[in-house]
Amino acid sequence: MLNVHLVAHTHDDVGWLKTVDQYFYGIQNDVQHAGVQYILDSVILSLLMEPTRRFIYVETAFFSRWWQQQTNATQEVVRNLVRQGRLEFANGGWVMNDEAATHYGAIIDQMTLGLRFLEDTFGKDGRPRVAWHIDPFGHSREQASLFAQMGFDGFFFGRLDYQDKSVRQEKLQMEQVWRASASLKPPVADLFTSVLPNMYNPPEKLCWDTLCADKPFVEDPRSPEYNAKELVNYFLQLATAQSKHYRTNHTIMTMGSDFQYENANMWFKNLDRLIQLVNAQQANGSRINVLYSTPACYLWELNKANLTWSVKQDDFFPYADGPHKFWTGYFSSRPALKRYERLSYNFLQVCNQLEALAGPAANVGPYGSGDSAPLNEAMAVLQHHDAVSGTSRQHVANDYARQLAAGWGPCEVLLSNSLARLSGSKEDFTYCRDLNISVCPLTQTAKSFQVTIYNPLGRKVDWMVRLPVSERVFDVRDPNGTIVPSDVVILPSSDGLELLFSASVPALGFSIYSVTQVPGRRPHAHSRQPRSQKSWSRVLDIQNEYIRARFDPDTGFLVELENLEQNLLLPVRQAFYWYNASVGNNLSTQVSGAYIFRPNRQEPLIVSHWAQTRVVKTPLVQEVHQNFSAWCSQVVRLYPGQRHLELEWTVGPIPVGDGWGKEVISRFDTVLETKGLFYTDSNGREILERRRDYRPTWKLNQTEPVAGNYYPVNSRIYIRDGHVQLTVLTDRSQGGSSLRDGSVELMVHRRLLKDDGRGVGEPLLEEGSGLWVRGRHLVLLDKAQTAATGHRLQAEKEVLAPQVVLAPGGGAPYHLGVAPRKQFSGLRRELPPSVHLLTLARWDRTRLLLRLEHQFAVGEGSGNLSSPVTLDLKVRRGGDGGTCSPPSPSRTCRRPRWQPTSPGPAPPGSSGHQTRALQPSPLPLGWTPPPSRWSPWKSALSWPRSSGKSMARHAGGRKTLPLLLLLLLPPMEAIKMPL
Repeated sequence: MLNVHLVAHTHDDVGWLKTVDQYFYGIQNDVQHAGVQYILDSVILSLLMEPTRRFIYVETAFFSRWWQQQTNATQEVVRNLVRQGRLEFANGGWVMNDEAATHYGAIIDQMTLGLRFLEDTFGKDGRPRVAWHIDPFGHSREQASLFAQMGFDGFFFGRLDYQDKSVRQEKLQMEQVWRASASLKPPVADLFTSVLPNMYNPPEKLCWDTLCADKPFVEDPRSPEYNAKELVNYFLQLATAQSKHYRTNHTIMTMGSDFQYENANMWFKNLDRLIQLVNAQQANGSRINVLYSTPACYLWELNKANLTWSVKQDDFFPYADGPHKFWTGYFSSRPALKRYERLSYNFLQVCNQLEALAGPAANVGPYGSGDSAPLNEAMAVLQHHDAVSGTSRQHVANDYARQLAAGWGPCEVLLSNSLARLSGSKEDFTYCRDLNISVCPLTQTAKSFQVTIYNPLGRKVDWMVRLPVSERVFDVRDPNGTIVPSDVVILPSSDGLELLFSASVPALGFSIYSVTQVPGRRPHAHSRQPRSQKSWSRVLDIQNEYIRARFDPDTGFLVELENLEQNLLLPVRQAFYWYNASVGNNLSTQVSGAYIFRPNRQEPLIVSHWAQTRVVKTPLVQEVHQNFSAWCSQVVRLYPGQRHLELEWTVGPIPVGDGWGKEVISRFDTVLETKGLFYTDSNGREILERRRDYRPTWKLNQTEPVAGNYYPVNSRIYIRDGHVQLTVLTDRSQGGSSLRDGSVELMVHRRLLKDDGRGVGEPLLEEGSGLWVRGRHLVLLDKAQTAATGHRLQAEKEVLAPQVVLAPGGGAPYHLGVAPRKQFSGLRRELPPSVHLLTLARWDRTRLLLRLEHQFAVGEGSGNLSSPVTLDLKVRRGGDGGTCSPPSPSRTCRRPRWQPTSPGPAPPGSSGHQTRALQPSPLPLGWTPPPSRWSPWKSALSWPRSSGKSMARHAGGRKTLPLLLLLLLPPMEAIKMPL
């Protein structure tokens, strides 16, 4: 008997053609008919009409809003439906996040927010069992690894490369085990994965929604519209044909699509008839059984089949839905929004940490009511697959930015309350959000001010502070009152000035520096040294104790990079180019757009063959200012003690008056013999090997040599020749590739004149503030064997950079008679370099959430950085000197067992573990979750209130140990972790 599992669902984008609020309330239905509140109203009523009906819901951002508007009686009705399994939640995150442009930390945060709401509202009955990513445009290995470590039983998705899908259907590999980590020991990151047969839509002719035009069931044979027999026969043929691509006697059909079920009765009434009429054919010998089901039920039946499944070890990028149709443009679309999202992630972690460190004083204090929740929710919304991806309409992108800006405000109040509490001084704190464009009224007008620098890392950092100032000379003093070196430098392409000084900031803490104008002295570092195209000098370089960068004196281009510490010299030519966006040709009508990248030729055009250059050299910085055109410039700089070269580029507004859409790249050309290989990160965490014009699981027919070789770069891309490695770190998600040996390119901006036909309905013109984009690439040259030491630790500093807070100084004491302090650290000792403090946040009134992770993969880095690390966490409890023991879960948990086949030789960089059956044993009540099994379910992580034992745990030794160590801790004045 073939069992057909009908999954009734709706896919509700948290913003796309309309804003989040417009979708929820059903506003602007002339743009798209969609009202989520009415969908949920209608579904609940229809479920109550017939007990066999079932429905799944995904987007917690919408459901939580709807839930708050319901009466107590309606809420109890919904609780009963969830308890009975008739309303089931899938995925459970705040949104269905994108998988290319998202950082793994932000993914974890948004999943935690959604899952916690479901647990708080429905208890264990609301826990999703399956991951459901039916619409994201390609799927990352790190996403699957995270889902596996969250405890999901399986993963369902809809979009799959058209060539890949054809091969999988032929080989019966539409379902398999995804081995989603090369470092975590199986089965920690193993996840059963199922590709849905019809993306996520209903089968053709079987869409019974107000948005569809398919005919409903007409059972009266006297009616001229009678079609029941025809539809039943069609369904029987359809189910039989679909089952031929899957291995068991179970197959799944998605019954729903975008914003459907606003009139749920239409859907359910026809599905009722379909089930009744098809099953009635069993009396005539039919071997097909139809039932209302859910992905979790379907997965359970597959698991009972006890089959052996093939294993996948790479990812599902890039995605193409046809020849010449690669969805690789969105890796770079809306770069300003992508940077704002990454910056907001940084700020949210600072906000969370200070809320934890300062206690209740962070939320209610002299500056008002502070709150991390608005920014947490805004950041969660930004992870949606049409938000940070850059694939929404312009007014929706503007609304995403508005939500982030609104979230920053309560966090700024929280920071002010916290810093006053921890420093002991109530200052008039100022947050200059426009420092990226060198605007800050306080520093540009005040004769003196103080600078508080907060460090969210678990290790001390030395950070070069840059602040816009007027034409003055300043004395800068550290927390001890000692004058520190400072400089005032002129800005490129303007007469503005910036004050520079290096600040030393302790782990998980702050340092306060005072700045005072010094009258009567002339600025000594205001002048720049202009360089013409043909210079009399043949030497143009900048250098510190570790790095030397040489430039061609004729062109002004970077041409050579030298690592003085490791005695490495590499010719590197960096320049900006642009691809002319295709508007279609005789091969395909496909154009470049928000989703699709398709250049009209393989070779890009150079922005300029030479750059006008100016040189700035002071004891604190050396810079080469390059001006390539009216819309493209760059500052290449080195600070003392810096082991990387910083390239700060400014691009825009991209001119399109010539009728040509343009996609701008920064390209690095070297002599490295890379043999077609390059490497990109997966959501900012593990690294995947890429090979030009190649896919690991099928023979690729390459139709787009440029776009078809682009991959998402969330934090880094590198090339190597076995001896030398060139790594480029990014400050946001971008598309990148190596289209020829020894070359690396990253797309920094794109502005297009045509819509690519994927539904957004407008070209990517980037109106408003998104026209002009500034960003940074950090370039590292290292020995290949030890390069990870540099790029791992530097990437950590970029994602969690120090936060600068300003004040005029002279504030009142927080407590009378208590002297203020200029420096603070929440740690007794620094964390070792291989351990990353991923999360420190308030969980509830009595507990904090702490996540630690090992940030080096197997074999990475120098020395023993990839070896297991043991931490002895002794946490102070309100000054009683007690310590915490491991948590004891209130219930057991168990993932289903899947039997994978041997995947063959492990890919480069993997752990090479032998394949075996997934056989997790039932867990006793006293079981302590391993570090990887992080979970937002507080019932599984409750701390005993009395314990005198300390806790020693591995924080992720990557050869044998998993990803995350999650703890819920009691509150404290400050976290103290002796190591």
